[in-house]
Amino acid sequence: MTASAPKSLAFVHRFEAATVADRPPLLVLHGTGGDESDLLPLGREVAPGSALLSPRGPVLENGMPRFFRRLAEGVFDEDDVRRRAADLAAFVGQARTAYGLPAPVALGFSNGANIAAAVLLLHPGVLAGAVLLRPMRPLAVLPEPDLTGLPVLMLSGALDPIVPEANARALADPFRASGAVVQHTVLPAGHGLSRADLAAVRTWLAGLTA
Repeated sequence: MTASAPKSLAFVHRFEAATVADRPPLLVLHGTGGDESDLLPLGREVAPGSALLSPRGPVLENGMPRFFRRLAEGVFDEDDVRRRAADLAAFVGQARTAYGLPAPVALGFSNGANIAAAVLLLHPGVLAGAVLLRPMRPLAVLPEPDLTGLPVLMLSGALDPIVPEANARALADPFRASGAVVQHTVLPAGHGLSRADLAAVRTWLAGLTA
């Protein structure tokens, strides 16, 4: 069931209530050019029965929604990353109150994965974990929060023309240094998602409630 969005919440979004108890809600974050409906089918497939909270990125790039500005391919406006991460963290708090949710696990793809990583690092405690699909390091100099025990799944593509494997490792290693429990897997795929991604995410999410 998709609930109507409370007008007081800052982001245009969609919300689907849980149909199975005791499963963590997912904060579903689309990639460039997606919207609040884009990854709902993915969320339903990898976490059947979980509540889904899916905001639309508030930044437009040539008419395509994103979660923060970039200056060029792979070059981010870091001041905007910080601002938008704060906005998203505030939205999560508002949505938790509006819908009666515990802290969600982020499920982000590409630009959505990058803003999720920024929220994890800049606003620890907002998210209960994260699935980062094709993520990049969102900031040149990363903060060093205490993320002890936080579960993080990162899935990179060995053939990804957008995100070099070294860039993804440069995000995974600081997460580990902050205490997060990181599983970083490099799949034989490009930037797009494969069936192997979906299987890995579903297995990992199931393990959170096992």
